[in-house]
Amino acid sequence: MSLLVYLDYAGIALFAATGALAASRKQLDLIGFLFFAMVTGTGGGTVRDIVLGRVPVFWVLNPGYILVCCIMGVIVFFTAHLLESRYRLLIWLDAIGLAAYCVLGAAKGLAATGSPTIAIVTGTLTATFGGILRDLMANEPSVLLRPEIYVTAALVGAGVFTLANGLGMPLYLASGCGVAAAFAVRGGALWFGWTFPIYKHKPGRHPDDVM
Repeated sequence: MSLLVYLDYAGIALFAATGALAASRKQLDLIGFLFFAMVTGTGGGTVRDIVLGRVPVFWVLNPGYILVCCIMGVIVFFTAHLLESRYRLLIWLDAIGLAAYCVLGAAKGLAATGSPTIAIVTGTLTATFGGILRDLMANEPSVLLRPEIYVTAALVGAGVFTLANGLGMPLYLASGCGVAAAFAVRGGALWFGWTFPIYKHKPGRHPDDVM
């Protein structure tokens, strides 16, 4: 379980850093940095625990997760101005966090229910919901609306981990396969612009035109 704990802290720290970077782009004060870091870092895991009926949620049982988010928020507050492109770092840290967190979420879903389907769902929720909340709070274009593949990367990572675990692979190997698969898909999407075909036949009408 020590490996899963490591993935948990790594995913939270990375997502908290992306939240703080989003706060820096909006030129918020330190409290704003801490708030963005905490919501982004814990958002996906909170939704996962609520879905699984695990209450109190993980950061209530272990406040150390909140401290990790606060530390990342403070670090970014004093160092963000040194970065050449904060948004580029944000999306790449998000990709690494997604890769770690989809495996952690899948492992917790599998441990709670024994269902591979639920494991993939909880892995995907855990890895994506924090980034979605971050973009909503920052009034940035949501990662869901960007053309590159995003949710699919979490699905792939959670699915690979669940399959490898079902085949009896050791935890470290199954986790490594899941993390590598998720990062390869998301990283490839960012680097090469991988996308799925989009709907082009007829755009939706403005709500005022329908009423």
